This record gives sequence, C-alpha cells and structure tokens, in this order.
Amino acid sequence: MTTTSQESFLRAFHAELPAVTADAFGSARSADGRSSYEILCDRVVGSRRVLDLGCGDGLLLELLARTEGRRLAGVDLSPEAVALARRRPGLGSATVLESRAQDLPFADDSFDACVSHMALMLMGDVEQVIAEVVRVLSPGSTLACVIGGGAVGGEAYDLFLGLLRAAIQTAPAAQRVPALGDRRTRTREGLDSLLGPTGFTPVDWETVALDLSGPPEQVWAAMSGIYDVGPLHPRTVASLREAFFERVEGLAKPSGVIPCGMKVHVATARLA
Repeated sequence: MTTTSQESFLRAFHAELPAVTADAFGSARSADGRSSYEILCDRVVGSRRVLDLGCGDGLLLELLARTEGRRLAGVDLSPEAVALARRRPGLGSATVLESRAQDLPFADDSFDACVSHMALMLMGDVEQVIAEVVRVLSPGSTLACVIGGGAVGGEAYDLFLGLLRAAIQTAPAAQRVPALGDRRTRTREGLDSLLGPTGFTPVDWETVALDLSGPPEQVWAAMSGIYDVGPLHPRTVASLREAFFERVEGLAKPSGVIPCGMKVHVATARLA
C-alpha cells in the first residue's frame, strides 16, 4: 500500500475519532503509576525544545507544557485532532500544525528532542520521516517513542483480539484495515537498522505493561477504538460487541472490574 493511501485511511479514521488514542491510553497506567505519555515525558526531562510527531489531540504536549520555559511543537495528519490540540489549556504558545512527518515545516536544528506516542509505527516512507527528524534535531538530541506491543495474555484485550480476528476473517476485503506503517519500526532490531545509519546511538528498548482494567463498557470503549474495527460494517461491530460482553463476564472480578492489559515498547535513542 502506498504512503498516500495509508494517510488517506488515517485521516478518514481520525476525522471520526480524533481523540481515540488519548481516550484509550490516557488513563492506562504502568506498574509504577505512570501513563505511557508520562513515561515519554520522563525520557526528555532536560529538553527545552520538543517536537511531538503525530501529536493527536495534544495530550502529550499538554503534559510536556507543565515544564515551564519549553518551546513545544506538534504535527499531525488529522485536522480534527490538530483543532482539539490547539484548544487544550496550556498550549497557547505551542505550534501545532497539520503536516506530514515526511516534510516537516521547521528549520534545521529546531529541537533538542522528538517524542512520538503510537504514531511512528503507522508512518509510511519511514526513511524519509527519520531523515526529517534528524534534520530538525540538534546534535545530542533525544528521540523517544511509544510503540504498540500487543496483549499481555489471558485478559480482556487478548479475548477481544481473538474475537476481532474471527470477525475480520469473514468480512469482505473492503472492510479490512490496510497495512499501516513499516514493520521495522515495531522491533528494536528494526529501529536500529533505520536509526543507526542516520547517526543515532543504539536504541534503548523497554517493554512496559499497561493496565486498562475497568468496567466492561470502559474496557470495550478502549478496545473498540483500534484501527481494525473502523472499516467493519456496523452490524459486524454490534455482533463483536455482543460476543465480547458475553465472554468477558467470565473474567470479571467480584468488584465488576474486567482485567485488561497491553504491552507497549518505549524506544529511546540519542543523535550523536
């Protein structure tokens, strides 16, 4: 699939759900109590000029803005997400633009850090994306990304994925999500092969389990926002929801909370 076609799908999806990533991950917590957004913030603590690549509705930028004196910028393909980000409190001085990561609208050496939450892994023509990141970063800058890592096993997300795969197998080809991004961005070895030749140090790779547990409706809302659900026919989604609620009852704790977890990888590298 071409980069243009990938981007068309992402724009259409996020026109309907511009805050979907923040809605799903904003309340998810690691074992130490941090969200994946807060983990990224901690990776760039000393950076004063930070670019958020694929900033979505601006949640990460808002957290970064808690450090006074920072110059912040964010780019995203979705005009609807950008509009939400611009309305966030505390981001009045941030530059938030609708832009492709393959052609960043910033001068050379504009930033000393680049963060990306669940976005780099979706981008096509990733060599050009990385070339642009290198161009706008100063020497010694940090690149920190959160990358999806799948289910932890034996919980609601694992159950949901099994039901979703079955639904997709019987769906027409037109209702299947296109291949997105470049597989190399989803592994440590792949990222090293992309970043190393451009001057980055070897990738520091940490796998973090996130807890998304909650009442059934809350868990369903988080799970059903993934890209694979988007193209499915509403009747298929309704059947998927019914099957999920029937099966997930067996996982419920006495409190009614459904255990749900997923893994993410936090990749960090420094530009030499």
